[in-house]
Parts: sequence; structure tokens; C-alpha cells
Amino acid sequence: MRKLVYYVAVTLDGFIAGPDGGDPSGAEFFPITPDLIEFIVANHPETLPGPARDAMAIAGEGRHFDTVIEGRGSYDLGLAAGLDDAYPHLRHLVVSTSLAERDDLPVEIVSADPVARVRELKAEDGLDIWLVGGGTLARALLPEIDRLVLKVNPSVIGSGIPLFAGDFTHARFPPVAQEDLAGGVRVVTLDRAS
Repeated sequence: MRKLVYYVAVTLDGFIAGPDGGDPSGAEFFPITPDLIEFIVANHPETLPGPARDAMAIAGEGRHFDTVIEGRGSYDLGLAAGLDDAYPHLRHLVVSTSLAERDDLPVEIVSADPVARVRELKAEDGLDIWLVGGGTLARALLPEIDRLVLKVNPSVIGSGIPLFAGDFTHARFPPVAQEDLAGGVRVVTLDRAS
């Protein structure tokens, strides 16, 4: 069965974006260093947006993911950059009730229960499903998340968009792998406890 994998950059204090919710890529607290790019290209090249893949001459199937799912806030970051599909090389789903009536977008809009939709996706054949963000969607999908791959940056920002935003709940994800990059990012892989 396919896994739902929350693969995301996070600060030491658990935030995936700053208080403004803007694109954190390249922000002071999430610097994009050559070693990080090298890690992404070697391990998760399908998580690079289409324009970055084109610029780096990366083509072909994904290594881990063939599907990406994100919330409306994350999707809006791509729209602001002029991309109505930042990941054209993946099956792209956006969870949003406000986009439900739009049929002009090149992505699948999930306006009903995202947990039910993810369960359907997991039952299909294919590679794993990448949850790109944001924190509110991650909290809603927590019962279905099988793995966390956290690019932990050595920064503390105090407030912002949390890794999981919502009501208190408990789930255990013991670490199964870790890679320390030269620029300070620690990539930690954690699998849901059975």
C-alpha cells in the first residue's frame, strides 16, 4: 500500500513558515545551500518545482512520489509565483473548498473530506504520496500520515505556521534514519509507530 509522507522543511521550534505564511524557501531561517540542493536532487528530485527541474535538466519519474497533495495556502504560494501547477510532473491535488467551483486549473481540487480522498489514493497502485503542506492540512491528515521526512533547520523563529496546526492529539513517530548535511540541516526520517 502507498504511504502518505509529510516531507517538509521545519525549524527547531516546529514551524514550516514564518508568521506571514509566505514562501519560506530561501528565507534566512530556511537557507537553500548547495548541499541541500544536492541532497534533494539525489534523494527527492520530484519534490523540486517544475521550473527548477527544467533549469537543472531533471526529467523522468519520481524516486519516491508520483502524487503530491497540498492545502490552499501552500498552493497560493505557487499561484503567486505564476504557477498554477508547480509540480506538473506529479499528480497534483489541492485541498480547498473555495476552489471547488474552478474547473480551469490543471490540478485536482479536493473539496470534500481529504482523509477519505487520501485513503482512496493509498489504495491505488503507484509510488508514495507527498504531503507538501500546510500545517492545518497536515493536522487533518495526521491519522493517515505514515512517514515524516523533516529537513530540520538550525533556526528558531518563535512563531509562524506550525508543522501541525490544530487540536491536541498524540501520535508516535520513532526515528528510523538521519542525515546531517554540511550546511546544518538535519534530515530526519520517522515512521509511524504500529
